[in-house]
Amino acid sequence: MQLLFPHEQVRPSQKELIDSISNALTLKKSIIVHAPTGLGKSSASLAPALSFAIENNLTVIFITPKHTQHKIAIETLKLIKNKFDVDFQVVDLIGKKHMCAQNAVDEMSNNEFYDYCKDLVSKDNCNFYSNLKNKDKLSLNTEVVIKDLSGRILHVEEMKESAKSEKLCPFEVSCILGKKARVIIGDYHHILSSTIRENLMEKLDKDLEKCIIIIDEAHNLPDKCRDLMSTQLSSSTIEYAIKECMDNNSSDFADILNDFRLMFENLAKNKFRGTNEALLTREELNKEINKIINIDQFTKDLLFIGEAVMAVKKKSSCSAIAHFIINWQGPDPGFTRFINKNFNLKNKPVISINYKCLDPSLILSPLSRECYSMICMSGTLTPLDMYKDLFNINALTGEFKNPFPVENKINMIIPDTTTKFTARSDDMYNKIAVYCSSIVNNINGNSIIFFPSYDLRDKVNNFFSNKCEKTTILETQNLSKQEKGELLDKFKLYRYQGAVLLAASGGNFGEGIDIEDNIIKCVIVVGIPLDKPNLETQELINYYDKKFGKGWDYGYIMPAIIKCLQNAGRCIRSEKDRGIVVFLDQRYIWESYFKCFPKDSNLKVTKDPVSVVKNFFS
Repeated sequence: MQLLFPHEQVRPSQKELIDSISNALTLKKSIIVHAPTGLGKSSASLAPALSFAIENNLTVIFITPKHTQHKIAIETLKLIKNKFDVDFQVVDLIGKKHMCAQNAVDEMSNNEFYDYCKDLVSKDNCNFYSNLKNKDKLSLNTEVVIKDLSGRILHVEEMKESAKSEKLCPFEVSCILGKKARVIIGDYHHILSSTIRENLMEKLDKDLEKCIIIIDEAHNLPDKCRDLMSTQLSSSTIEYAIKECMDNNSSDFADILNDFRLMFENLAKNKFRGTNEALLTREELNKEINKIINIDQFTKDLLFIGEAVMAVKKKSSCSAIAHFIINWQGPDPGFTRFINKNFNLKNKPVISINYKCLDPSLILSPLSRECYSMICMSGTLTPLDMYKDLFNINALTGEFKNPFPVENKINMIIPDTTTKFTARSDDMYNKIAVYCSSIVNNINGNSIIFFPSYDLRDKVNNFFSNKCEKTTILETQNLSKQEKGELLDKFKLYRYQGAVLLAASGGNFGEGIDIEDNIIKCVIVVGIPLDKPNLETQELINYYDKKFGKGWDYGYIMPAIIKCLQNAGRCIRSEKDRGIVVFLDQRYIWESYFKCFPKDSNLKVTKDPVSVVKNFFS
């Protein structure tokens, strides 16, 4: 088998990864891979997978949660094609909603979009879809476009513009091309959602058992899988649905929904008893709904009204309630149900009923058995045994060394502060600010400081802003793609004089950003971004405790440490980069946390970070 590796040289660590993946494919097994940032995972996974797929008539499906990784995969495949002059088709997919050529679909939820799309197509009201065929055959225009695009490796946006300019549905054109594709690049939901996967495989005329699935950034899988199988209904949605009925001459049903809203509020009062959350069984909610109206009839009425609304507005709260009630009837094992109260931006209380998945293996285990092989890879897949447990797949494992020179990076732990809730005070915030400012003031270049929350960031910044000699930039929550890019561009302008970005660990910049040219010389991770010890977290801990005897580690500590490691990864992105990573909290030296770091972390514990910084950069 000829290895279709796109670059002139294969690094030693890449060679090990390529050999491990090739071995897994030969044995028809899955593999879970910890491969640090900079190793070149895209090339080292696509090269052996594509080589094996061509020889054995298989299809490679590369899925990632980041659109930037789509581009990296596309460029890698272009290099392979040019270097080896080998003929293979590639199709790049994102969410069908985002590929849609119709206007005003971005604001819809996924359920609303699929209902809207189905309705347009069934009524022959979508010209982009109608233009695809002439009776049962592809239209002449479609055949011309398919012929033009065949063999070309295009990013999804290029593909979308090509199809849209010819008044054709970009998604459908991609699927036609996909039937002959050797490589399909997609998002997580294309494969992790069973409904979307089955529909997509049918449209692509692909058999899952003849597919090699490469999952990039696989540390995200537990959360992504749980989210995909979870659903929620809030009191705000019910209020919107009541207004929706009144606007559509359905006042009688609005009265029923008002009774439903009152039931919601009474259920919360009876269940909370001094708290803002409580467990709720499927039968308890069903019983309360049936007191108002037969639950099956209620669901049918909601869907009927929702369909009428979406014909005009493309979005329906009635449909959202119906879909929640349908999902609520799902299984119990691996799930928890609860009711809770939060507050919106206007400080108005919002009650929510939640059906939450606890077990990602409900998706991953059957998927691994159905496909030819599954390659799960990330720079933070440690400890590997934990992920093997969580995924519940029969897989080989591989942990590969950091490819960067050891002398180019220092990992420090400063065990002299903490963000533990019981220890928070102005004195502690000031102490954290002193350490952070003394470090970044001695950094020749840009720094990022990550905090467990925006609130804690702001409390520390009250002291930090007066001590820091550099320009400070504060990340804000929920930035749009454009706002995120603008903030990064501003940050890059300070690459020579140095600036400090103050961000949240789980915010916009915690992972998934690549800033070139080593302009980030230092990353400080303040505290540990542990999840709130709420009912959902406790249920997750309990579940993993019963299943593995490791509830505290798997459900609480490790998810936080993985965020920290992702934050730390913003610093060193290539073998030429140099930088310092600081973990600022005394808990990092506790055994339960310290053991979570990768084996090659080379952690240095110190209370005199300034000396370490000066020596390193001198």
